[in-house]
Amino acid sequence: MRLAVVGCGHLGRIHARLAAARESIDLVAIVDPVAAARQAVAADLGIEACSDISQLAGRVDAAIIAAPTAWHHALGLELLASGVHLLIEKPLAMNVAEADELVAAANGAGCVLQVGHVERFNPALSAAGGKLSDPKYIEARRYSGYTFRSTDIGVVLDLMIHDLDIILSIARSEVVEVDALGVAVMGEHEDAATARLKFANGCVANLSASRISFERARQMQIWSAERFAALNFDDGTAKIVEPTECLTSGTFAGDALSPNEKASIRDSLFQTHLPMEEFSAPEVNAIAEEHADFQAAVEMGFTPRVSGQAGRDAVAVAERILSAIESHAWDGHRGGRIGPRRLAGEPVVRGPHWHLGEHAPANRREAG
Repeated sequence: MRLAVVGCGHLGRIHARLAAARESIDLVAIVDPVAAARQAVAADLGIEACSDISQLAGRVDAAIIAAPTAWHHALGLELLASGVHLLIEKPLAMNVAEADELVAAANGAGCVLQVGHVERFNPALSAAGGKLSDPKYIEARRYSGYTFRSTDIGVVLDLMIHDLDIILSIARSEVVEVDALGVAVMGEHEDAATARLKFANGCVANLSASRISFERARQMQIWSAERFAALNFDDGTAKIVEPTECLTSGTFAGDALSPNEKASIRDSLFQTHLPMEEFSAPEVNAIAEEHADFQAAVEMGFTPRVSGQAGRDAVAVAERILSAIESHAWDGHRGGRIGPRRLAGEPVVRGPHWHLGEHAPANRREAG
């Protein structure tokens, strides 16, 4: 497969290095408008450096777009129009309108469109196997320090989108309600955020993400009627707890036990009544696995694990979260501080309004 990597930032360099090491991929070129960036990668890997994707015409079968998110839409549409299969880094686009256009363009061109939600290839998900079906409550935490990368977007599209994609893939239901708040610290965009999603099938998910945290965390806990699962995306492990029948049937009579029996159960709870198993999958390079999935989709007509539609759906929910963050009232009333930067809301002029008379705007009047 003749491949180009578009973008020489942190992820672009990783994609280029891994693609160059894959024998079944012919890495044709690296593309970046910054001469020093593209030439450094090209020299390191012994490939051609291009300043513009127009230089790829007729020379590649596929491309990986690892440029800033703001460029995903324009670059993707141009390459898809040339019949080039695409793996676009997450998030697919800045908003759902752009994502819809990319999905439609890929479908129209008959091209594979895969989205780089690399956590779908994390061993923690593989370790959990098929034990994540029909979740009813999900809690996700994703924290990191400030890296000065992806500053064109906030933490929702930067980090939380990973967990949104995973949750949508296992909840398999429509999001019917969104509540969220976020705070901007380092710039214009939110750097920490929390969101609560309600699904049509009764599932509820709480997500929190921060890129200004003094601790690192990439964890998800999933409750269903049958079991509890704790996923650790940092070390690729999963812990599964499956209650015994006396607990699930409601026949466990703990209050009737003697003190000695209670003490015994406390000491062996996770062996007797809540048996816990720890699972780990073989350690893998998730981005390399992502490349293999992309190549199989291109060459054999498979649907990639994270399709363009899946990436679009994650962006759609992220957009609703961002809308809720923008409208969050920090002081609990109209006219107070709103949004991630806690800006003053539109002032409310309280009555009586005799001094404004008929010129008082209706939306600024409030009785009392």
